[in-house]
Amino acid sequence: MSPLSHCDSEFLEKKAFKIRHHIINTIIKNGEGHVASALSCADILSVLYMKIMNINPKNPEWDERDKFILSAGHKCLALYGALVERGFVEEEVLNTYNKLGSPIPGHPDMKKLKGVEFSTGSLGHGLSIGCGMALAAKLDKKNYKVYVLMGDGEQGEGSVWEAAAYASHNKLDNLVAIIDRNGLQINGTTKEILNTAPLEEKYSAFGWSVKVIDGHSIQEIYDTLVSVPFDQGKPNM
Repeated sequence: MSPLSHCDSEFLEKKAFKIRHHIINTIIKNGEGHVASALSCADILSVLYMKIMNINPKNPEWDERDKFILSAGHKCLALYGALVERGFVEEEVLNTYNKLGSPIPGHPDMKKLKGVEFSTGSLGHGLSIGCGMALAAKLDKKNYKVYVLMGDGEQGEGSVWEAAAYASHNKLDNLVAIIDRNGLQINGTTKEILNTAPLEEKYSAFGWSVKVIDGHSIQEIYDTLVSVPFDQGKPNM
């Protein structure tokens, strides 16, 4: 991909702003939702959906599409905002958030909304699902990448580390995991509840290629994601 131009950077900043606007507006109208966790990943989703991922809103089940798994399903308002901005769904659907029969419940449901690759919500499952999809791409000789967004509180789940070992063992360099490291989980700070730091050293020890960036810098997010795979034969964190 070409370097990020000033116009592209402005465009992505505006899209991130609009995703945040959708999050706040939806919560104001409906009175519920995980606001902090959704807001904290808006820049990441803006870059992924508007610039990085090879996807087609008019053909959401296209075989060659890149896959995105929101492992931390409670961040779903950010995903819904990104899907609106990318043209997968009309903005009006946000008015139905978490209502009976809505295509956008409190956690993403792959059977209710096009563009959602897998139903998530119970923490610790997304990386394993991503491993399966990435391995399938290798076996089928497909070029798509699999992106998995996790929370830092989620790193306390043992299944995450089983998947981390599996990804490295199988050389899944088409797998890109992102930890939205906001220092919080539902009962307090990650340091207080279960301190999983240092995450960089742990994933490196598991055989991953790891980069630590400013998750609110559009430029850093783009420069990092466009350089995947960081090292041939290693999953990317």
